[in-house]
Amino acid sequence: MGITKTDFYTDQQNELAILIKALGHPARIAIIEYILKVNTCICGDIVNELPLAQPTVSQHLKELKNAGLIKGNIEGNAICYCIDENGFEKVKGFFENIHQTIKKNKTSCC
Repeated sequence: MGITKTDFYTDQQNELAILIKALGHPARIAIIEYILKVNTCICGDIVNELPLAQPTVSQHLKELKNAGLIKGNIEGNAICYCIDENGFEKVKGFFENIHQTIKKNKTSCC
């Protein structure tokens, strides 16, 4: 079997791409903001908050969970979601590194 294009990149690069891609949809940003506001919630709460159908919200939650940005615990017949701090620490570290490098290497190249 052939090599995939992701094999040309480091594990860290691939992991960051998955995390950042998961944040690349406005509905997912809205979901993250809602979870931060209420601290925990269930899928039905999010459906009431956003102008999206329940299956669409579930798909966005699945993408965020698979990327490692949220966690979900089963409570009875509902799932309670919360922020996964580890995923956001990785994203924060990436952007902090960019910010620090830009500050350090300030030039007028463009």
